[in-house]
Amino acid sequence: MDKIKVAVVGYGNIGKFAVEAVQAAQDMELAGVVRRSVSGPAPAELAGVKIVSDIVELGKVDVAILCGPSRSVPEMAKSIVNKGICTVDSFDIHGDALWELHEMLDAECKKNNVASVISAGWDPGSDSVIRTLLLAMAPKGLTYTNFGPGMSMGHSVVARSKKGVKNALSMTIPTGTGVHRRMVYVELEDGAKLEDVANEIKTDSYFSHDETHVMAVESVDALQDMGHGVLIERKGVSGKTQNQLFEFTMKINNPALTAQIMTSCARAAVKQRPGCYVMPEIAPMDLLPGDKESLIRALV
Repeated sequence: MDKIKVAVVGYGNIGKFAVEAVQAAQDMELAGVVRRSVSGPAPAELAGVKIVSDIVELGKVDVAILCGPSRSVPEMAKSIVNKGICTVDSFDIHGDALWELHEMLDAECKKNNVASVISAGWDPGSDSVIRTLLLAMAPKGLTYTNFGPGMSMGHSVVARSKKGVKNALSMTIPTGTGVHRRMVYVELEDGAKLEDVANEIKTDSYFSHDETHVMAVESVDALQDMGHGVLIERKGVSGKTQNQLFEFTMKINNPALTAQIMTSCARAAVKQRPGCYVMPEIAPMDLLPGDKESLIRALV
């Protein structure tokens, strides 16, 4: 069987791990990396990898893993889908924005005979699958998703984008029952005022729903740690039986897990009918290499 030809679009924290995950996959071939700038020497780890500024320069590509910020995803995904290429992203904005992206890309994918998997990180993403299964196991009840403590990549990107910020780190601190505190550490540009920067961050929709503290530091790099985690808890009712208790927990390297899930979803994307999907819509076995019989014998 021909290998799936995969392009990695963006080479930040997630992009670096996505390249590794694709290279490690037995059924995939790295078509190349798309970067905003291709001038200057390439990173040593990309020796022998084709690096371009436009995905069309890579020739045949089956699926593109989009590793840019969430707010860039709608435009980027639409553009690549319109080239007849499947896409996978880790869009991490919950609620209305996620549904609007789903509906927009669903129409574009069907028009171009390809598939997109959106919000394919670990939350939303694999955690969404866990919450779906817990709901099936106990249809009545409450689920709490508790993140951290750890670095939120999406929130850190947003904090870094604010005027007057040289660098930023957003830490997510769980306070229980799905409530979180955001601790944002910023290196300020010369002349920037902490009060102004803090106001810009706290009023952004990424932060406005949580208790947020913004502090100036001399070096964000001195604080940086890619670790993160989650504890999902559900207490509910199975049929008429009360007090069913479930927990799912993990401690992770944030960008590495995000990239691996996106890579597995790239495999699933080429197996789907044209349209847009979130992870709970996809059969779990579609995420895995191998034939159906072997997978059923090994896993069921």
